[in-house]
Amino acid sequence: MEISKIVVTGRIYKEIQEVIDGLETDKIFRFLPEESVCQEDIDWADAYIAFKPIPNMDYKNIKWIHSLGAGVDSFLFDRVWNDKILITRTNCSFGERISQYSLSYVLSDLQLHENFQKNQLNKQWSQKTPELLREKNVLIFGTGKIGSEVARTFNYFRANVFGVSLSGFPKEPFKEVFVTNKIHSISSNMDIVINTLPLTDKTYELFDFDMFNKFNSILFINCGRGASIEDKAVIKALDSGHIRKAILDVFLEEPLSGKNILWNRKDITITPHISAITTPAEAVTCFMETMNNIEANVELENKVNIVKGY
Repeated sequence: MEISKIVVTGRIYKEIQEVIDGLETDKIFRFLPEESVCQEDIDWADAYIAFKPIPNMDYKNIKWIHSLGAGVDSFLFDRVWNDKILITRTNCSFGERISQYSLSYVLSDLQLHENFQKNQLNKQWSQKTPELLREKNVLIFGTGKIGSEVARTFNYFRANVFGVSLSGFPKEPFKEVFVTNKIHSISSNMDIVINTLPLTDKTYELFDFDMFNKFNSILFINCGRGASIEDKAVIKALDSGHIRKAILDVFLEEPLSGKNILWNRKDITITPHISAITTPAEAVTCFMETMNNIEANVELENKVNIVKGY
């Protein structure tokens, strides 16, 4: 496949242009804000580089679509795509970033940061023993590249790390991997649950009332996709004690409306989808390497399976 004309859009298109301007390349680029992309741009291009598709555009002449994010649900979820169009996704430091994001909140919780901060404000000297990660059971939904990196991080601190995947196949570095309908055998013993799953038909609203009811007083972290959880189910699980505290980085509605009930909960921490930010430098490195591999007919590690949705 030969790529010569490329449209780049999305929130970091200007920063990407600055990086590419410093490179030697024979490719022709159009760097555009999303609101300026028109059908003529799509018809002109061989490749489309973005976080999401522009609504009401016909991509039939595009040879290659590259997602600037780790997820491709904006392209594939609840959509029909021509399977002749190659779709790839960004591979970079996402696993490392999500690992450190998750670890930071887990350690803050175990080390009682909120408790000691309150004591300091009250000038109260009251000792309480922090807990150790090696005493905790961690369940990670998603055993792919990102989930495995999260598992390795928690393994380093000697936590007992389990995984959940569609296949349930054993995989390092997880102590054991389960399919979704089998986690009831261990769910009541889990202390920390982290979601890293992509959004597909099978993961849409996976975390509903029934799912959360399987757990007991967990710390729940969602770094996967907002549409994988039901907001009302999270609230009910917090009220019933199935979730002790929730750390939420992704949401069905982004930016999150000021009227959303999640803002008002003291047992919920909200972050604005920053657990795995795509940096311009990493974005350019990934899609340029991917393009070189495409043109050299090299097998692509970041090729998306359109049927699976990731």
